[in-house]
Amino acid sequence: MTIRLTCIGDSITRAQISADYIAPLTHRHPETLTVQRFGVNGDFAYNLLQRLDPVVATGADAITVLIGTNDARAALPGYPIAKTMKRKGLPQPPSRDWFAECLTGIVERLQRDTDAEIALLSLPALGQVLHAAPMRVAAEYSATIAEVARAAGVACLPLHERQVDVLRSEPVDPVPYRELTPAGFIATLLRRGLGGDLDALARRRRLALTTDHIHQNSRGAALIAEVIDEWLAHLPRNRSRGRDASDPAPGRT
Repeated sequence: MTIRLTCIGDSITRAQISADYIAPLTHRHPETLTVQRFGVNGDFAYNLLQRLDPVVATGADAITVLIGTNDARAALPGYPIAKTMKRKGLPQPPSRDWFAECLTGIVERLQRDTDAEIALLSLPALGQVLHAAPMRVAAEYSATIAEVARAAGVACLPLHERQVDVLRSEPVDPVPYRELTPAGFIATLLRRGLGGDLDALARRRRLALTTDHIHQNSRGAALIAEVIDEWLAHLPRNRSRGRDASDPAPGRT
C-alpha cells in the first residue's frame, strides 16, 4: 500500500539551496511512497502556521514538520532581526517561547483538520563546533520541539541528535560558524541553478554536513531522510483512507 507523505518546512525542505532529503526517500520506496513538499525559504514557525491550508488539503497519510532553524538563528548575536521581521512579515521579534506557541499551533491544526500521522523533527546541527553557541541554540530549540511533540502526543524524530553523533564520532575541522549573508545566499542559488555541486562547495569549506553551516549537503540530507524513513517503517500499512468522522485521528487517542 502506498503511503502519501507530506513534508513541510523551510529552505531545507524546499531544497533549492540545500541538498534534497526527499529524493532519497522516494528512491528507496518508488512503489510505496509518494511525497509532496511545502518548503519556503527563510520561513519561521509563524510563517508556516499561516500557510497550512494546502497542506491540509493533501489528504496525506503522514506529515513531517522540519521548522525552527531560522527561529534558532534569530537567537544568535548579530542576527538582523529588524530586517528579517520586515522581510518575513513577523508581527513580533522571534523568541523561543513564541516558536513553541507557533509550533503548537501547527500541530493542533494538523491534528484537527487531517487524519495524518505527524512527526516533528529536531533541528539540524547549526555549524559543526559542538560547544559553540549556534550548536547550543539548536539543541535548546530541539528540546522545545521535543516538549511540543510530547505534549501533543506526536512523534519527535531525533535529527539533531543523529547529526551531533556523526560530528562527535569523527574528526571534524573546527570551522567557526558564519551567519549566511544575502550575497552568500544568492551565490549558492546561482551555483545550484547552474548545476553546481553542493558537496564540492561543502568540501571546499571543510564542512561535514552542510554547505554553509545551515543548509545541508548530501550527507546531511541523507541523515534527515534516514530518521524519516525509520519512522515511516513503523507506521501502520493498513490505514483507512475513509476513516469515519467519529473515529479519533492517529496521535489523538
